[in-house]
Amino acid sequence: MALQNTLKALADPIRREILNLLKEGSMTAGEITNHFDVTAASISRHLSVLKDADLIRDTRDGKYIIYELNASVLEEIMLWITDLKGDGHND
Repeated sequence: MALQNTLKALADPIRREILNLLKEGSMTAGEITNHFDVTAASISRHLSVLKDADLIRDTRDGKYIIYELNASVLEEIMLWITDLKGDGHND
């Protein structure tokens, strides 16, 4: 089920762009929203999907919630894809 949630989260281009933004460093929801031409509510939903898939983490800093990339899940996906691809030998 975890892989299914992860792949669903990665299927959306806005969510992939959010991950690209967060690879540069932590950001608040407002900072993330400023990069898109969608509502804050829409970004909030995207962040929720990413969080449910464990692709991002959040921490509270006063009145702000700071979002950061959880690279360990992405590494697991890369390992799975590499394994699925195989070594290129057809025995």
